[in-house]
Amino acid sequence: MKASLQLKIGQSLTMTPQLQQAIRLLQLSSMELQVEIQEALESNMMLETAEEASAENNDIEKPDGNNLEESSPGENQPDTAQETASSVELENIPDELAVDSVWEDTYESSINEPSTNTSQNYDSSQFSFENQNTHDETLGEHLLWQLNLTPISDTDQAIATTIIDALDDDGYLIPDLTELHSSLNREIDGENTADEESEIGLDEIEAVLHMIQAMEPTGIAARDLQECLLLQLRQYDNDTPMLTLAVELVSKYLDLLASRDFNQLMRRLKLDQEELQDVIALIQSMNPRPGGQIHEARTEYIVPDVYVRKVKGRWRVELNSELMPHLRVNTSYASMIRRADNSEDNVSLKSHLQEARWFIKSLQSRSETLLRVATCIVERQRAFLEYGEEAMKPMVLHDVSEALGMHESTISRVTTRKYMHTPRGIFELKYFFSSHLSTSHGGVASSTAIRALIKKLVAAETPPKPLSDSKISALLSEQGINVARRTVAKYREAMAIPPSNERKRLA
Repeated sequence: MKASLQLKIGQSLTMTPQLQQAIRLLQLSSMELQVEIQEALESNMMLETAEEASAENNDIEKPDGNNLEESSPGENQPDTAQETASSVELENIPDELAVDSVWEDTYESSINEPSTNTSQNYDSSQFSFENQNTHDETLGEHLLWQLNLTPISDTDQAIATTIIDALDDDGYLIPDLTELHSSLNREIDGENTADEESEIGLDEIEAVLHMIQAMEPTGIAARDLQECLLLQLRQYDNDTPMLTLAVELVSKYLDLLASRDFNQLMRRLKLDQEELQDVIALIQSMNPRPGGQIHEARTEYIVPDVYVRKVKGRWRVELNSELMPHLRVNTSYASMIRRADNSEDNVSLKSHLQEARWFIKSLQSRSETLLRVATCIVERQRAFLEYGEEAMKPMVLHDVSEALGMHESTISRVTTRKYMHTPRGIFELKYFFSSHLSTSHGGVASSTAIRALIKKLVAAETPPKPLSDSKISALLSEQGINVARRTVAKYREAMAIPPSNERKRLA
């Protein structure tokens, strides 16, 4: 095969390093942006906050008493650092890099360099016991803690540990006792094949299971819902009203209760409607997921990026200033840069200065883009702010991108994990985007508004005769909204609303 040279002309999409950095900052959430800013402050000597600069100026204006005699009170000494920094001409620092280059190709990365102003960035007020991460106790750890306080043999300890490990997050025992019996005996046979008397019996495993079921939380280690409810009912005092009937209902007629066959229940238990309602209320006070109260997710707090307020009859959009510290270039370090100096220290200072300028510019671009998008959303969804979800207008990413002259990908990035604080609550910016359905009047309705109407119809329905999906579809058609039954079912499931047969109540 003969080697040859070929010349080709083509087009490809490339981005400058500045644009790459701006896009990366644009898609970060508020918490991730705080981490990014803190890392930039620690790695770049040229960056500082306005608070740090004011603190340094206050230290300069208030010298020690021993140095008061060195300066004449009538002389006004200029700030040499600021004047030098303003007069420095950085000829070797380009405004833009080549579009096909990256940051490391031109400047050395300063992330791994030791921080020169770590002590300035450290805020002792941020260290508090409330801000420290704590370890959440799991269900297994909670049960093992109780097990260690119980005096039992080593064999029972091994059986109890195996049962606890077999529990799911809701506290139910997933495998059957015969499976646990087989697995435990296999482990024992592997450890000691000569001793046949060491085999564990099925009744011994069941006895240990009853011991675990007596632990907290009540109803733990149940094999099904029926056993879980019975374990909790048996913890009540014998004089509890309707306790005997509740135990009988759960033991014999739980399937009738699941199918909402109240007439059959009243006949079987020989109760009237009011008495049956009291029995069901006692059963509904039980927790069907006892392990959930131990195994809970960590609470996450949302910090809004945008505030929306109504001032003098007009909606005003403002950015959360607490999330974005005021960054500036450190004039003391900038004044050290010398023109036409190619030494290693001077080149490092130049790279840090250019990186600081680009970082500040990217943050400003992020804030401006977020404010423009949020303002456009508020203008289009003004009816939602005034009247609620039922007045939500249909809107997609293309509508905002066309109004602002941006690409849809940019709108998608700026609305992901960004939150808006409104008088009606805190919402993610993507919440205001929804598809549309046609109406009989020739207009369109937002899917969010349709969900709100479905929720309103379900809340106003009669408990003994709940509305079916077909009936809800017919009621929406009377209001001029053409929604199929399957669409109603899809929206209802998305809002975690059970079907009509599961919403049936006595009263």
